[in-house]
Amino acid sequence: MLRCRLAVLIGALLLATPSYAARCGGNFNTFVQSISQEAASAGISQDVISQALGGVTEDGSVLAFDRRQRYTFNKTFEQYVSTRVGPGRINGGRALLQRHAALLAKIEAQYGVPRQILVAIWGLETDFGKGDMGKLPVFRVLATMSHDCRRTDLFQGELLAALKILQRGDLRLNDMIGAYAGEIGQTQFLPSSYIKYGVDFDGDGRVDLRHSVPDVLASTANLLHTSGFKMGAPYGEGTPNFEAMREWNRAVIYRKTIGYFADQLMGR
Repeated sequence: MLRCRLAVLIGALLLATPSYAARCGGNFNTFVQSISQEAASAGISQDVISQALGGVTEDGSVLAFDRRQRYTFNKTFEQYVSTRVGPGRINGGRALLQRHAALLAKIEAQYGVPRQILVAIWGLETDFGKGDMGKLPVFRVLATMSHDCRRTDLFQGELLAALKILQRGDLRLNDMIGAYAGEIGQTQFLPSSYIKYGVDFDGDGRVDLRHSVPDVLASTANLLHTSGFKMGAPYGEGTPNFEAMREWNRAVIYRKTIGYFADQLMGR
């Protein structure tokens, strides 16, 4: 899933970011010093900066992976969905709908996003938190991508957002592990989305998208709700809800797969 997820995330990242001051390219350690100053100016403590960026190194494998991406789906919907939604995953999702019925009802009431959509996304992203959430240190990934001049502003923004996650105490440093664009947690939030949409739904004072199922599902619902998703309305291709899911993933095939999986979970 990481390859397809990254392909779409890069397209989303291209939409939006302010300009940051650290100059890309050149000596990596000099760049890290510059982005550390940028972080301090943004209110990140020196202790957090030292924890996250002290001794950070450039990761050539991240750059190599990034350069291999085509940023497009090369399968038909039928081909793609057959590899992503099978009987085992459908049965697993139905079991989780029952196990978390009370939680999902609360989330539906608060955010107006149907439970089957949330569980479908959860299953597609990381097999309901049991699958691969990524194995790379987030700060190493984001420092590497920020230093690379192709999308430096985009990834400098993600790096500063990741530092904010650490500073807020949402995750410990050893939990800041993710995928090849810095995605974190059971539904693979970019750090900027983590900051913007993350919800402490279990009430423990932290937004924990790696370990807390209530936080994971409510944050995913919050993102879709904020993007205009409406409870009770259809979500197939061409509908306003299908367009609202574009904030989650820009690829039409992926959004169709979410809808197909959601319908399968409900026996439709």
